[in-house]
Amino acid sequence: MSHPVKDGSPSLARSATLVSSMVGVSRVMGLVREQVFAALLGAGVHSDAFRIAFRIPNLVRDLFAEGALSAALVPTYAATVEKEGLPAAHRLASRLFTLLAVGLGLLVVLGWFCADTIVALIAPGFADVPGKAELATRLTRVMLPFLPMVSFAAVAMGMLNARGRFGLPAFAPAMFNVVSVAMGIALWAAGFEGESVVFGWAIGTLLGGAAQFLVQWPALRAEGYRLAPEWSPGDPGVRRIGALMAPATVGLAAVQVNVFVSSQFASEIPGAVSWLEYAFRLLYLPLGIFGVAIATVAASGLSRQVAQGDHEAAARTLRQGLRFALFLTLPATVGLMVLREPIVRLIYERGRFAAEDTRQVAAALLVYALGLCALTAVKVVAPAFYAAGEPRVPLAGSLAAIATNLAMMFAAWGALGHLAVALGMSAGGLVNAAVLIVMQQRRRGGLRGHGLGVAGLKMASASAVMGAAAAAAVSGLELWIGSASLWRQAAVTLGAVAAGVVVYAGSALALRLPEATLAAQAIRRRLGRT
Repeated sequence: MSHPVKDGSPSLARSATLVSSMVGVSRVMGLVREQVFAALLGAGVHSDAFRIAFRIPNLVRDLFAEGALSAALVPTYAATVEKEGLPAAHRLASRLFTLLAVGLGLLVVLGWFCADTIVALIAPGFADVPGKAELATRLTRVMLPFLPMVSFAAVAMGMLNARGRFGLPAFAPAMFNVVSVAMGIALWAAGFEGESVVFGWAIGTLLGGAAQFLVQWPALRAEGYRLAPEWSPGDPGVRRIGALMAPATVGLAAVQVNVFVSSQFASEIPGAVSWLEYAFRLLYLPLGIFGVAIATVAASGLSRQVAQGDHEAAARTLRQGLRFALFLTLPATVGLMVLREPIVRLIYERGRFAAEDTRQVAAALLVYALGLCALTAVKVVAPAFYAAGEPRVPLAGSLAAIATNLAMMFAAWGALGHLAVALGMSAGGLVNAAVLIVMQQRRRGGLRGHGLGVAGLKMASASAVMGAAAAAAVSGLELWIGSASLWRQAAVTLGAVAAGVVVYAGSALALRLPEATLAAQAIRRRLGRT
């Protein structure tokens, strides 16, 4: 049974809370996965080689699966259900699965033969370390089948989201993390080291990608879907998805150019590829829990409302999405900046992960955090243009972001080293968000004059108070109990986080922010059902 999202703020809050909780489980498991990875491999040759090898199928996945394809599938699938009925939407999905299986299968074969060339292009600095490029090449060949697996998972997620089902699709990525963690624990228990560990981790990655798709299959069957392979690239729905994907793919290709150049820069500094990845994984926790959750719910509502011609409701949904995004990511930004070193130390610093790695990752996290609100806003606003059939606007935003990103990296590399990569990403995110918000207001309005600016100032004020409270809590707790052991580090960090949450919630309620009341009601309702 599907559960369409209604237009009101309480419904958005309830759905976003559900998705946030499910995504939260996945992101927490993702951090556990990173902890195990850091303890087993640290930030050295094996870690860098795996990061680059995994980045290669990940680049294509972002391009064709969880990026352009997802953005094009949800509005097309929702419109097909609305206008032609569920059986027609199911036929469209089967034809899309067939097309992906053939196309991505050929891409995997091509990538296997070209893996050494791809690694040499994306990480030229690896050639300076004997065996590093060769290891990355072999790992790439092992993990290439990850691409079709997560592409199928992305299609399943889009189908369920378009039907108003958010919980299971949001939880599905947790299966990838669960399988990876299980593999890491098994490798540790068996006493493996070095290449044995990194290749075992690569196999766990493949198994995790399969689990991410398979866990959603029962829900698709419950919706009445039965896979019926059919080669029909000329299907109108498939062609509409392709038409929406084309400019989006160009924009995402520009993003991948940035990732490509970033990897080239980072590969010149031993350990930098891993430092940046560890820091971005911490940024990805609030981005996933808050940004992806709100964007997922808002995109489904926008697609349905645009298909029904209810543009006023669509504008209201977009405003609500932006307000909730700011309400959650502004304090997350301040929290990451203030607590960066205690957080990195608690999560990563053990096994092969040393104190110097903590310092470098914390520095990168500080710079990445500057762009968190903007990156979240992009995820919320971009679906409005896809739903309206205007993918060229997100393309323009992406291109402007990439130009900013690359310019920043080239300009700041000499002074900042690998931190220039993080700075470029944050600056690019700010530019991208600005382009999308300005174009949304110019074309359809609905943002100016509805209290967004005043609400943002109140949220920023509450976040500043929260940051001061968290900083004071860290100083006080470290003086009281110290940080010489894992449990003391946990007490200091979690105590400061708890103090920040309480202070921010109190400040938001005192400033009469409706998002605070709605979020509290949604949480109480969810706990009551549980």
